[in-house]
Amino acid sequence: MSAMLPRIAKGAGAVALAMAAAIGLSQAAAAAEGAVKIPAPAVDETAKSGMETAIFAGGCFWGVQGVFEHVKGVESAVSGYAGGHVANPSYQQVSSETTGHAESVKVTFDRSKVSYGKLMQIFFSVTADPTTLNYQGPDHGTSYRSALFAMNDEQAKVAKAYIAQLDAAHVFPAKIVTEVTPYTNFYQAEAYHQDNAITLKVNRPYLEFYDLPKIANLKAMFPELWNSRPTLVFASNAEG
Repeated sequence: MSAMLPRIAKGAGAVALAMAAAIGLSQAAAAAEGAVKIPAPAVDETAKSGMETAIFAGGCFWGVQGVFEHVKGVESAVSGYAGGHVANPSYQQVSSETTGHAESVKVTFDRSKVSYGKLMQIFFSVTADPTTLNYQGPDHGTSYRSALFAMNDEQAKVAKAYIAQLDAAHVFPAKIVTEVTPYTNFYQAEAYHQDNAITLKVNRPYLEFYDLPKIANLKAMFPELWNSRPTLVFASNAEG
């Protein structure tokens, strides 16, 4: 996923990046990640105001974070590691696929501006393919699994209902494999992982090919929720 990960230079990742260099990154990026138009949840949370936290895992956390940082009503979107059995793991430990964590994004949002259901609609529409088991793009392993870490029973109920709704509507070519898992832990990732889809500091070719299209798809598909000034983890990463 990062410049320090040799697996990005192998197999599908190497082919994709070589193709991007040959035909131009901007053109390749447009086709790298497709968006899927899906219905809004038929069931959403009952509370309409107040702050809430939700945790989303959908492959490399760079792109997931970059999308949610651009959503109106999101107060913070932090990349980290959730669901594992090792306290305060490092990126290297998680990448070894031995800790049980998933690369995740902790989203804090204002329910008067955006709902948990709407965030799930964005997640399933533009951030990741929910039908691929334990991988996204060139990144393979359980740390790249698709998961919703439910903070409470209502989140779990809404998430399971939405997955059932989408499967029944056959909006994806295969069954959704996204886990709905009770929250157990979340550890913030290292500073260089934060805001990376905005700053493009680490592995820019990867970001341009795999992650920037997700942000572009958010803007195109959810214009009413598009925030042109992303909410960043670190103010020092602000554009300009």
